[in-house]
Amino acid sequence: MANIASILAEKGSEVLSVSKSTTVLEAARMMTKNKCGSLLVTQDTKLLGIITERDVLSRVVALELAPTATPVAAVMSKEISVCNVQTSVDEARTLMRNLRIRHLPVVDDAENIIGLISIGDLNASQLEGQQQAIHQMHEYIYGQTLEQ
Repeated sequence: MANIASILAEKGSEVLSVSKSTTVLEAARMMTKNKCGSLLVTQDTKLLGIITERDVLSRVVALELAPTATPVAAVMSKEISVCNVQTSVDEARTLMRNLRIRHLPVVDDAENIIGLISIGDLNASQLEGQQQAIHQMHEYIYGQTLEQ
């Protein structure tokens, strides 16, 4: 069964982060530039929160706050679920579905951030596994049919 380590090995472990004093506008521009839907909010190596596109929409735009004057600390999600590299893809998918989140930080035993996975990463992993299974079935079925 695939685990989070295999996803990080494929996609890399680069994590984009901002400080709690970064403005929402700066964070939104960084997400846009990097084509990502979230940024971790950190202080040194400590995970303080996560700011997502959803946070920007519901806690800034919908409330008509000024993104140039609002720090991410004021609108970030502070209750953060995390996983580790041994977490199975199925466990991560279940956690994300149950909590209705799309991004999950990956930490080591000392709670240091070592990566970030998204629901898109999990979907890509599942698709790759399905394609491999289809290929194996195709080889099995047509390999035997051709020999008979």
